[in-house]
Amino acid sequence: MAELHPVGVEAIDKKGWWKAHQWLILRRLSQLSILGLFLLGPVFGVWFVKGNLASSLTLDILPLTDPYVLLQTIAAGAKPLSTALIGAAIVTVFYILVGGRSYCSWVCPVNIVTDAASWLRRKLGIKGSGTVIDKNVRYWLLAVTFIVAFITQSVAWELVNPVSILHRGIIFSIGMGWSVILFIFLFDLLISNRAWCGRLCPVGAFYSVIGTVSQLRITADNREACNDCMDCFQVCPEPQVIRPALKGSGNPVITAANCTNCARCIDVCSEDVFHISTRYADKIIIKNSSPEAQS
Repeated sequence: MAELHPVGVEAIDKKGWWKAHQWLILRRLSQLSILGLFLLGPVFGVWFVKGNLASSLTLDILPLTDPYVLLQTIAAGAKPLSTALIGAAIVTVFYILVGGRSYCSWVCPVNIVTDAASWLRRKLGIKGSGTVIDKNVRYWLLAVTFIVAFITQSVAWELVNPVSILHRGIIFSIGMGWSVILFIFLFDLLISNRAWCGRLCPVGAFYSVIGTVSQLRITADNREACNDCMDCFQVCPEPQVIRPALKGSGNPVITAANCTNCARCIDVCSEDVFHISTRYADKIIIKNSSPEAQS
């Protein structure tokens, strides 16, 4: 059975196709551009970026290191290089500013796979097996990756990390690694919607920890215009983060650490309920609506 209410149709009718897809398109351009930069070296011999998503060097000057990988390295007993520490600090500060889980929606190549599974699931009206995985499982798996690194004295998780596997697969064409990606696609499609990114992935769990203090936020500052179409809940990879801001009486800012700042809620909302702002937007709204400000 196909979906009864095609998501985003009202937004397309009211805002036009581009405005109803602009953030999705920009995200795809971001993800593909990052992959493209890494491909320039192996394919064309132009080494603009050397390395991978775990650790890279841009223009032989700028080091970037995944802080999650760095912490696993330290847990494994290795002493990181100063460039790795600098690279991790740069990445951490960046995601504190733009949102920890922005990594998941704007950088991670697996996001394209899971988004495709979710889209096809809606189009085909697949309900799945009803399997519900506790959203906190990813945090347990995050802890396990550090424990395994300590026990094995190696960054063992990176050998099976789907993000690393897909990135290596695209660049170096590793054969059997694609089976892991296919499994994630089919699991999300047939068993449990957005199970990998929303329930299991320890990488996303790690970046959500950074996301607790991140500055860039989505805000439902026009929530009084909401017509309850539920399209935002349908497309959001973490729909539980929307309700407090949209339906609550308090802060209209989505402050939940697991918001990925994908901005699809902005795309599909025909009433322009959502906007990109900062975590302090609620204070600005309150200030501007005060009697003193209106006098």
